[in-house]
Amino acid sequence: MSTDRPDERPGHAELGRVLMAAGVLTPEWAPAFAAVPRSAFLPELIWPFDMAAGRSVAVRRRDDPAAWRGYADDTDVPIVTQWDDGEHSGTEPGATPTSSASMPSVVFRMLRELDLRPGHKVLEIGTATCWNAALMAHRAGPGNVVTVEVDEAVAAAARSAAERYGLGVRVVHGDGAGGYPEGAPYDRVIATCGVRAVPYSWVAQSRPGGVIVVPWGTHFGNGDAVARLVVAPDGKSAAGRFAGPVEFMKLRAQRRPAVVHSAYVTGRVDEGDESSTDLQEEDVLGGQFGPQRFVLGLRVRECCHVVTEKRDGGRPVWFYGLGGDRSWACVWFREGEAARVWQAGPRRLWDEVAAAHEWWVAQGRPDHARFGLTVAVEGQRVWLDDPEAGPVDSWAV
Repeated sequence: MSTDRPDERPGHAELGRVLMAAGVLTPEWAPAFAAVPRSAFLPELIWPFDMAAGRSVAVRRRDDPAAWRGYADDTDVPIVTQWDDGEHSGTEPGATPTSSASMPSVVFRMLRELDLRPGHKVLEIGTATCWNAALMAHRAGPGNVVTVEVDEAVAAAARSAAERYGLGVRVVHGDGAGGYPEGAPYDRVIATCGVRAVPYSWVAQSRPGGVIVVPWGTHFGNGDAVARLVVAPDGKSAAGRFAGPVEFMKLRAQRRPAVVHSAYVTGRVDEGDESSTDLQEEDVLGGQFGPQRFVLGLRVRECCHVVTEKRDGGRPVWFYGLGGDRSWACVWFREGEAARVWQAGPRRLWDEVAAAHEWWVAQGRPDHARFGLTVAVEGQRVWLDDPEAGPVDSWAV
């Protein structure tokens, strides 16, 4: 039996059955899954995430073609294809992944939200390998998909892959934050990068009734939630609910530099004002994809957090203000014990975090699906349950 076509490989077929059973690969997308292999859009050297090892590993096609094809087409893992904005060299993973092929389960979950139909015109922000754009072109039809990639080398590789595969995808090198007005209006817009503010250009370049699917979050952490927005009949705004948590590389125009701890804490931690809390780590932060961190980002403005490794029987969690005043807080969680808290600066960041948690509990511990996002020319706001209700917080960007 040939193993060149993924739809003829037992592992690929099994992955399709798993995705179908999970409800992320829907019947209308099954033909694209079978016909458009991820492997056709991947480079010779890839860094798939090894679930057993808990890290990215280098796999070169010519060295281990079976492993390369297995990761490429048969396994539901993300695959890094670029590190450090292209400055990385060698086979060892770099410092920061900056382009990738997402997990198939995430790809098809977002495509399910897009509700793409044959003949729809699509704008994609974040081409990466071009696999996602090719899947959409298979369903929407040749010439209906424009995809914008900010990295020139990544765009060139994607353009070559698209031309080889022949689905009529137009690859544009440019900053996707501005959309692509030459192809507007679009029936569908999808971003494969996380944003902290939805560019209004994406709304302005969509048809009334069009759908925008975008991973959205706050600077509190790296996590995102998939927002499915529908453009209003007058075309001036878009609104919709969040569909669930994800984590994407960020739109380069909105990336923030990493926080430098020494710029905040210049002496001993215990020089900060000390208190304690009965809240436990899981109460405040939950799991990586739980709603707690999402809510904290909504309620605690201009703040990010860092969860460090456990040591000495506890885990320090740091909070840093991003407003320029260098406020910080540290909470040392120990299971079953009251946590020690230190905070310094004009803002009492831990007090803000604790208040945000109290608000979340008072609202019935809402998950992502109870929140929604509205984007208009004057800014964006997140709401709870009702789009006509007031914003979750008073900020807009």
